[in-house]
Amino acid sequence: MEDVSLLVDLKGEPGINCNGFCKFCYFRKVDKKNPKPLGCRYCQFTIGCDYCTYSVREMNGDFVPLPFALMELQSGLMFKRYKKVNLTAGGDVSCYPQLRELCRAISNFGLRIHLGYTSGKGFDNLDLAKSLVEFGVDEVTFSVFSTDPKIRKEWMNDKNAETALKCLKYFCENCEVHCAIIVIPGVNDGDELKKTISDLVDWGAKAVILMRFANKEEQGLILENAPIIEGINPHSIDEFKKIVDKMYKEFGKEIRVSGTPLHDPITGTPFALAKEENRSTLERLKNKIEGEATIITGNIAYPFLKKIFDETSVNVVKVNKDIADLITAKDLERLNLKDVKETVFIPPKAFVHDLVAEELLRRDGVERMVVRGVEQLTLDGEVSGVYTKEEALKFEIEAFEELIGMINFFGMKKR
Repeated sequence: MEDVSLLVDLKGEPGINCNGFCKFCYFRKVDKKNPKPLGCRYCQFTIGCDYCTYSVREMNGDFVPLPFALMELQSGLMFKRYKKVNLTAGGDVSCYPQLRELCRAISNFGLRIHLGYTSGKGFDNLDLAKSLVEFGVDEVTFSVFSTDPKIRKEWMNDKNAETALKCLKYFCENCEVHCAIIVIPGVNDGDELKKTISDLVDWGAKAVILMRFANKEEQGLILENAPIIEGINPHSIDEFKKIVDKMYKEFGKEIRVSGTPLHDPITGTPFALAKEENRSTLERLKNKIEGEATIITGNIAYPFLKKIFDETSVNVVKVNKDIADLITAKDLERLNLKDVKETVFIPPKAFVHDLVAEELLRRDGVERMVVRGVEQLTLDGEVSGVYTKEEALKFEIEAFEELIGMINFFGMKKR
């Protein structure tokens, strides 16, 4: 997909520049006074860098002043032509104090505007939304949670719940709106979820992504802040997939429905290659494998990758972490190495220092080569919504061809 948007980061931090934490916020309870580096691919000789110490915790400082945002805009436009500006932030874009003025300035460049991931908690009057549309906002990514203002007030700490929903409705009527709903058992699932999606359909939203709530370390809380909410047991992977399928079956003809960390009923992602209908394509790829290797992954990707690499010289091993990109050194410490071959691939985004990964994966005395794999093997529901089924499959084919090339280069030849 061609990138035609210039990203302008307004900075800000969760809980500070968003009118207060939502109850379910991933960053609630994170220790920002004594942040411990996780380690990652960007670290140099020691464990810890800006990314795995500060950025992963969204420790960005306050919103950037308007002149700085305009400087970033002008700098970006010096080197490339763009059709649209994507306004993003660690805080909530709707809470940026000079949002109206910034959008007016962007409109003077003749550019359209995408309001990136906002909860709408900063919209305290409908006129603001109308002004933003007038100044070129034609795309909005909106975190809804519920269209019931009482639930938003309680769970999102949204003091402007009624107004925020009126603004969302206005955006739906005048823009391309993609909505996100973090789904919490007993709070906004079941009939409440159906009501919310039904409202979004009536208002004219284009897409909705359901997001599984995480409350445990193995579900993705790697910042030592679990549980976010005491007494809440999130949906299992299978339960969540059934919710996505159910909402797609009921509303899929009127609005694009997908889920994260799985799945997209239209594209068949993640890992559409594992579907029976793509068997011939998968067999063609598997015939290109010449090297031996082990792939380390998480709970969600494991059954798909195991099927994809079945009956090849590549085996797949999982750790107890649902999302592979959130694998840490702790996960590798707990891994049984008996099935790990001499060449081992870890997720590129895994939060572990390269030297630490090598040490942990060689602790049984075997000198293994540790390689970070392909950046992205499949499409997550957060991005798959703009792909067709054919485009998504093409993306995976190209990604797996790249991975197989790496396996053949770094892996020992098949015996």
